[in-house]
Amino acid sequence: MRIQQLRYLEKIAATGSINEAAKQLFISQPSLSQAMKELEKEYQIQLLYRSKSGITLTDAGREFMNYARGVLDQVNLLDQHFGQEIVRKRVFSVSAQHYAFVVHAFVEFVKEVGGDAYQFTLRETQTENVLDDIQTLKSELGVIYINAFNKTVMMRLISDKNLTFTPLFEVQPHVFVGRDNPLTKKTHVTLADLEDYPYLSYEQGDTNSFYFSEEIQSTLPHRKQILISDRATIFNLMVGLNGYTISSGIISSELNDEKIVAIPLDVDDVITLGYLRHRKMDLSRAAQLYLKMLKAHIRGYGFEVK
Repeated sequence: MRIQQLRYLEKIAATGSINEAAKQLFISQPSLSQAMKELEKEYQIQLLYRSKSGITLTDAGREFMNYARGVLDQVNLLDQHFGQEIVRKRVFSVSAQHYAFVVHAFVEFVKEVGGDAYQFTLRETQTENVLDDIQTLKSELGVIYINAFNKTVMMRLISDKNLTFTPLFEVQPHVFVGRDNPLTKKTHVTLADLEDYPYLSYEQGDTNSFYFSEEIQSTLPHRKQILISDRATIFNLMVGLNGYTISSGIISSELNDEKIVAIPLDVDDVITLGYLRHRKMDLSRAAQLYLKMLKAHIRGYGFEVK
């Protein structure tokens, strides 16, 4: 086993493609494939599963990668201590539904640990993709919500994918609207109050299951509904069309959300926000630090972290 082989494996796991990994590593695809075959032969395990959709780690490969990252972290410490010119980039990835507090914690994380060389990824994406990213180790952590409506289905999927869900905090549902929306005159709103306003929700791709919706009360009919793919657009439509969405109630002024107002929604429901991780993988030091910052940020908004 060579250190270079571990670096190759890490790059393949991150890109999900032999071709792309070879390009980023500046080596030929046959050379990269041969290096992986030799590593698999040496340990007599299959590390990679090859399919038409790309390359993923096998269960044994995920476990192997967990140990490999520990080795690479130690090599990085040696390089830093003894002044090697080439220092391994800090690598970390998190996937999440669309939450400002996730982004804000990520900003603080990069400022704290980024240094001179890093490769960090923040994926605000569809719910199913969050689960898949953690299962395939594209990300170490995922942030989603669970409530009474989706809990049974989501927890089954989480278990089937060898993941764990750890609650962070609970919130009462809030409606997000633009600051000039007439609803801001109310101290709380009901579902009846919302009927004349455009309902904004994040699209969930081909799955399009109510259980994957990022908004509670997703099964209710809406006369006016717009599907959006990103958080910047949904905020623009709140302001431009007097639209609304339902979320946690956390607004980050640091991330230019000052045009948005959160109003408590009068429904009998509780949102539990938490993080996903792979059941068979230990969290890296980077992931542990990000979690620490995420919890601190949540506490900063006055919520009790579990």
